[in-house]
Amino acid sequence: MQHRTLILDGDSLTIQDLAQVAYDSESRIEISAAARERVRASRDAVERWITEGRVVYGMTTGFGEFASVTIAAADIEALQENLIISHSTGVGDLLPKEIVRSMMVLRVNALVKGFSGIRESTIDALLAMINADITPVIPSQGSVGASGDLAPLSHLALCLIGRGECIVDGNRMPSADVLRRHGIEPIRLAAKEGLALINGTQMMCAFGALSLHRTRTIMHTADIAGALSLDALRGTDAAFDERLHKTRPHPGQLTVAKNLRSLIAGSAIRESHRSGDDKVQDAYSLRCMPQVHGASRDTIAFATQVIEREMNSATDNPLIFAEDDIYVQGGNFHGQPLALVLDYLAIALSEMANISERRTERMVNHALGGLPRFLTPQGGLHSGMMIAQYTAAALVSENKVLAHPASVDSIPTSANQEDHNSMGSIAGRKLWSVIANVERVLSIEILCACQGIDLLRPLASSSALEHVVALVRTAVPFAEADRVLYHDMDAVHELVVQGAIVQAIPAGMME
Repeated sequence: MQHRTLILDGDSLTIQDLAQVAYDSESRIEISAAARERVRASRDAVERWITEGRVVYGMTTGFGEFASVTIAAADIEALQENLIISHSTGVGDLLPKEIVRSMMVLRVNALVKGFSGIRESTIDALLAMINADITPVIPSQGSVGASGDLAPLSHLALCLIGRGECIVDGNRMPSADVLRRHGIEPIRLAAKEGLALINGTQMMCAFGALSLHRTRTIMHTADIAGALSLDALRGTDAAFDERLHKTRPHPGQLTVAKNLRSLIAGSAIRESHRSGDDKVQDAYSLRCMPQVHGASRDTIAFATQVIEREMNSATDNPLIFAEDDIYVQGGNFHGQPLALVLDYLAIALSEMANISERRTERMVNHALGGLPRFLTPQGGLHSGMMIAQYTAAALVSENKVLAHPASVDSIPTSANQEDHNSMGSIAGRKLWSVIANVERVLSIEILCACQGIDLLRPLASSSALEHVVALVRTAVPFAEADRVLYHDMDAVHELVVQGAIVQAIPAGMME
């Protein structure tokens, strides 16, 4: 991975940019000069209002239900620190490092838009933590996704003020010690800063962005897995005819049909039964791959627009409009736009696993696919891929539970002041689990499809698909007899998540 410096300006951050920093601790983050000017102007307005004695929510008042309580000037700093301490209520497993790093970058990018009233020095301290590869300890549960991801972001801010915990080189330590070791002075929060740090959608947005980053590999892997299964099952490519798909021109459907035509082109297996096409109409899991995979692709395209828009949005409250010398209270922290699209993604990706498992079933079931039972040359004494399909079925069933939308629920909080909550953080966490399951299910299909193709030798698949079979065979030999199968499953899974399966296809062959 090539290390890089990412310049944040609040407006142009992409999913690819974020993924680079999330997974590469050596990447560095800087802030554009124009963004720094906006931050200073916003902070100047806050300082002036405090001096003038203006009553401003979250600066000179309490929070939520306490918005009507005026805070004395001498207590403004304590107000901000108390906010962070009292809101650090997360529980459960810790968020993965890549999600935490993404949250930090996303929060900086939102702050440098210049609407948050935070000091430049506070942003620089957060920036220094990212560049020093300091990972705040953030529990994964506790956000209802409406006043932003309050609890998770509070744990992040808790580290910034030296009251939390961090992970450095795999070790969990008090944040005050870690910051000082790296020459970062714990921040003493000033007016508005606590609120600026924790009002936002950065946890759910991080899950969405990195999930979408993973789907770019999943989309192509699903088409490759499906093409391998089609050939192993001696299916027809007639259903991928471009003329057919132009009559229903959904973009994803057209793309998948084109990919499948390219992947199967030149297959000797396909040519061996082409004359029987007038008698063949494949099952939906083969015939309808363009429609099913394509619909998921279109969902991913829509979700990418929403997530990248959110990545470059101001999401705290109130927002400072320095040029107009005014602040505006609102609800940009509400996670509904993300909650809905994260649930939509989970459903779309679950369907990719759903149809994949059905193709696997056809390959292991002699009555459906015509291949040796459970893809073993010595059935009876050996069970072959029988239980691999069970695992795929279990993962698909789990996804059906996880695909139930979190966004349809709302539980009021803050004495009913916050009476509609998005539950977007739950949608994000579920999506993360769905994606991991999809990667496993596709890996199982690829393992079985390569076994099926090898059982058809000496017939060969297409040149493109034979590249994939050859790659899989470098990690997993043909199964003449039973062996510990999870090793094979893990080996193919590693090829999937690394993107090696996709990279085995010649460049330019797939969209």
